[in-house]
Formats: sequence, C-alpha cells, structure tokens
Amino acid sequence: MVKKVGFLGPRATFTHLAVQAFFDHDMKEIAYSTIPQCIDAVADGEIDYAVVPTENAIEGSVNLTIDYLIHEQPLTIVGEIVSPIEQHFMVHPENRENWKDITRVYSHSHAIAQCHKFLHKTFKGISYDYATSTSAAASYVSQHPNECVAAIANQLAAKEYGLEIMKRNIHDYEYNHTRFAILCSTKHEYESPKLPVSKEKTTLMITLPSDQSGALHQVLSAFTWRKLNLSKIESRPMKTGLGHYFFIIDIDMRVDDILIPGAIAELEALGCRVKLLGSYKAYNIQTAIKE
Repeated sequence: MVKKVGFLGPRATFTHLAVQAFFDHDMKEIAYSTIPQCIDAVADGEIDYAVVPTENAIEGSVNLTIDYLIHEQPLTIVGEIVSPIEQHFMVHPENRENWKDITRVYSHSHAIAQCHKFLHKTFKGISYDYATSTSAAASYVSQHPNECVAAIANQLAAKEYGLEIMKRNIHDYEYNHTRFAILCSTKHEYESPKLPVSKEKTTLMITLPSDQSGALHQVLSAFTWRKLNLSKIESRPMKTGLGHYFFIIDIDMRVDDILIPGAIAELEALGCRVKLLGSYKAYNIQTAIKE
C-alpha cells in the first residue's frame, strides 16, 4: 500500500520543499490549505504522516501548530526536519529582460519582511501585494505574464511554475531556517532515505502545579542534575484563564531507560502533569533543492 504524506500547501511551499527533500519518491504527497486540515487528515486516517511548520528562526514559533496539537489533535511527533529558507526574486520569462522595471512585488507578508533590505535598495517605493503563501505568489505571476509583477519564493516554486530567478538569496538574514514536525497518529517513525540524522530529541509538555512558588525552578532542576540538555523551553497559555500556562521542553536525546523516565517521575511527584509528545530523530537539510 502506498503511504501518504500531507503538507501545508499549495505545492512548492517551503513545507513541500522539506517533504520532497525528506521522503522517498514512492510517498504520495497531498497538499492541504491549512495546518489544522493537515493535522486532522492524519487523525482521521486520510494520510499516514503530516509535515507542518513549528518554528522559524526569524518569526519564532508557529503557535497554531503547537496549540492545535495540544488542544485539538494529540498526535505523536515522529521526526523533525530543519530546512533553510532561501528567498529568490523571480519573474515570468516574458519579463526577464525588463525585470528591473516591475511595478509590484507579490509574496507572503513574512517573505517580503524577510527581504526588506534588498527591496528597499533595489525597488525603493514599489508596492507590495500579499499572498497566502510564497507558492501562491509564484502561481499568480506565472498566470499573469502581461502584468509587470515579480514574486518572492523558493527555488522549487520557480521550477513548479516556470518562472525565472533574477536574483538569488535576497533575504536579509543568512541563517533563516524553519523547523518542521513530522506527525503520525501512532509512534511509527519514518527514517529518511535521503538525509543524515543531525540529532535525537524528546519533546515534553509540562503543566505546573498551581500556586506553588519555585515550581519552574524545580522543573528545570530535575533536568539539570541529570545533565539533560534542554534545547528549548517555551510557555503557551492553557486557554483556561489568565496566568495558566503549560511548557514545551525539548531534550537533546531520545527517551532512555533511566534519565528521562526519572525526570518525569520526579516532576510528577512535584505535582506537575507531564505528557510525552514525541521521541524522535531530527534531520537537517543543508541546502535547498536544486533545479
């Protein structure tokens, strides 16, 4: 039976790029228009895996993904992909000769913000139109060759929609990466046949006991004295009232037989609620897909 993977679409988004770099070619790819739709498809058994963004180096955490996993569809994180975000300036082939005369730039608002320096220097005063995704912007430019408009998108979008890249890597910050979670309704892990493993991780959700002073310090101490390295700790509202939070914690190792179970037992003894969101391998895409 052919396995299916869903991703935040449309085709040629950065999420789609991560899917193509990670999964084998025999995996059927299905695009969904929103993160909740993608996650629901896994929970409903329509697809085997979902790939959704969780964090960007510039924009921060994707709160919709985290909150939906916690409050709506408690799927298991079975893998992680870290991908570079390389933004390129592209036009329809018919406008390649006069690309410096374009009157509008079309892209996602985050992409335009990430390329502010280039746009300000090269096209000062030009108008911006915001699309639902960089891929949607590339699709629009492809379908409107008579309009003097350019798109900011990735290399896969240029290939998918037949556009020509006039300026590469126009983003302001060189180290702009996005972290994607691979979700599954079971703990069935998919090992990438294409990418090397960069690290192993465990993600926990921890809810502190109410009205207990020093609770967060005690939580961190449970990991510290065991020499467990925490690569991330983030608070999110419980949505049950002001001042009620849970914490997402990433540990730089897989669940073992002693250290992490011991830390969880200590936290529960302190009155914390602990939920294992996933223990998995993380992969790093060194460069974007080439044409």
